[in-house]
Amino acid sequence: MSRAAAVRADLRLLIDGQAVRGEGEPLHVVNPATEDECAVVAGASPEQVAAAVEAAAAAFGEGPWGSPEERAGALERLADGIERRHRELVEAIVTEVGSPVALAESLQVAVPAAHLRHYAKLALEDRTERLPPDPGPPGSASIVAYRPVGVVAAIAAYNYPLLLAVHKLGAALAAGCTAVLLPSPRTPIATLLFGEAVRAAGLPAGVVNVLAGGAEAARALTEHPRVDKIAFTGSEAVGTQVMRQAAAGTRGVVLELGGKSAALIAPDADLAAVVPGIHFRYARNGGQACAAPTRLLVPESAWDDFAAISEAAYRDLRVGDPWSADVTVGPMISAAHRDRVERFVADAVAGGARIIAGGGRPPVERGWFTNPVLLAGAAPGSPVAQEEIFGPVAVAFPYRDLDEAVALANGTRYGLHAYVYTADTESGVALAARLRSGSVSVNGGGAFRPDAPMGGFGASGVGRELGRWGVHEYLEPQHVQWAR
Repeated sequence: MSRAAAVRADLRLLIDGQAVRGEGEPLHVVNPATEDECAVVAGASPEQVAAAVEAAAAAFGEGPWGSPEERAGALERLADGIERRHRELVEAIVTEVGSPVALAESLQVAVPAAHLRHYAKLALEDRTERLPPDPGPPGSASIVAYRPVGVVAAIAAYNYPLLLAVHKLGAALAAGCTAVLLPSPRTPIATLLFGEAVRAAGLPAGVVNVLAGGAEAARALTEHPRVDKIAFTGSEAVGTQVMRQAAAGTRGVVLELGGKSAALIAPDADLAAVVPGIHFRYARNGGQACAAPTRLLVPESAWDDFAAISEAAYRDLRVGDPWSADVTVGPMISAAHRDRVERFVADAVAGGARIIAGGGRPPVERGWFTNPVLLAGAAPGSPVAQEEIFGPVAVAFPYRDLDEAVALANGTRYGLHAYVYTADTESGVALAARLRSGSVSVNGGGAFRPDAPMGGFGASGVGRELGRWGVHEYLEPQHVQWAR
């Protein structure tokens, strides 16, 4: 395959059911593997952002759009639309994100379609709760019904643009909300292609609006008074700003703000079986993943074996052209981000850390590539061990006993995901109760389930996505009571 995929020049915004050309600042989208501009997308003007929100508000009216059956059918059609556009979406994501093609085929495109189908099932659920009669006086009966919150502003990060959009949009639509979707300005292409699938699916005008734009468009969206809830995936710093903007209008938020996940390798774990997979997990997609296990906790007694296995595993982590089927690590999203990632490593080494495996850059002429790096000897409280680097950088720490390992695992302000590796699954599940993390994968866990909640403790965010927990984020409980 060629490293350069053709990107259509006629991409449009979707506002009130119509494909329209953006009237705001142009977005210059650059292929991070080639450093070539691959598209210029006209962003939304503040007036177009306002029009999209007003369209969503009109489509919502005084309650949910459509019946549960209609919403389920629409979500199924959206999944169909992704599947029909599979190749075009894969090409867009490899081109604008730099995701290796194997990851783009699966987690970036196939999984979003599957998750939409699960949201279609959730749209059909009757969540009404019937409370027991109250003797009073006066006696009464009650139900608790769940009503859609209204207009949702859905803002996705660049690393998994379609997947993150679907997690917000699928839950909001299943709940009966309407939405305005805004991707990262770095990666708008796949999302605008998805907007075409929305239009083809025949949803009522205004139910889903798809925009593109930079900070001005995002601010106009999050500050619009007719937005009822904001769902955002991105950095902790921007998420904090979004929370402040939401607070000004007393609106709710769903925030997924990243992580610094620990991989706790128990003393009885089979290192040869688990260590290569851990390195693959944090290195894929260039390490640009919120749940990447970037803090590795290793028994002191197994340290030398761990280091030897890691050095061998690193030889299998291929960095380069994301169109190559055997490449694991694609480029960083920008030159500035690569510089940031490499600065973390350089500062850690200057502060006394040492490189166990990897490091440097691959021998390529163009593209914002950096090799994976495994560090040791850093202080647990140092920036490289505490900050979300969002690159293929991991730090390993030896521990004496499981109490120390748990303390190290919990020794961060983040709490999105944790990993436990042990020969005894039952003890691993029990150990999960001691970890302050929204999700815990024991021995690798399983598939990316659409029926399980995703979110975290502490600085990893507010609320949950996926499953019935994700849908509930877009519903308000309403108590209805009558005399008996």
